[in-house]
Amino acid sequence: MGNYEKLRLYPLREFARNNPSDPIRFYYWPVIGKMYRQRVELCLAECKGGERVLEVGFGIGLTFQNLAGMYQEVHGLDLFADIERVGEFFLVKGILTQLKNGNLLDMPYPAEMFDTVLLISILEHLKPEEQLVAMREIWRVLKPSGQLVYGVPVERPLMAFLFRMMGVNIRELHFSTEADVSRNADKVFHRIRVIDMKSMIPGLGAVYQIGHFLRP
Repeated sequence: MGNYEKLRLYPLREFARNNPSDPIRFYYWPVIGKMYRQRVELCLAECKGGERVLEVGFGIGLTFQNLAGMYQEVHGLDLFADIERVGEFFLVKGILTQLKNGNLLDMPYPAEMFDTVLLISILEHLKPEEQLVAMREIWRVLKPSGQLVYGVPVERPLMAFLFRMMGVNIRELHFSTEADVSRNADKVFHRIRVIDMKSMIPGLGAVYQIGHFLRP
């Protein structure tokens, strides 16, 4: 995969106070934490920097430290995040963010606003028939030659089994596969590359996929 900047994390106690229900603790665990961090780092490595970035589904703002070093303005869109709490958390840290609550399928931004739209573990939650709508909306808010960068899990029987062991049907959380996402991105954007992140378990194969596309 080559060298890339590591994910900059605040102490767990600080992030946990930002949103106690967020599963941020996984990023600090041994072994599994490395995998969680690597998938985010690989997405960030595809971001080219510029004037404005929009992260869709930012949650507690896990990437904002890194993004603030790459872009002049950091914007975030999330359906449920407490934008005041998250914004104040980062403002105290010296990072100004511009956050909104809203839907990826109808984003509250003018056309051609962003250099990069970033989505980490978001697009798999859309239904397959919504993917093309999302891609066209991302295209609308990107500047010409702007980039779409996304990360989505690669479905494996082991993943479905682990979810079942936790009492969760993966189909109730993930409505689209990585193939659905890349196929619809190809319909709207110019593909730069799609990267498979391998599992740390030998023989398991890819567990996460990172897509890098440009608005033509």
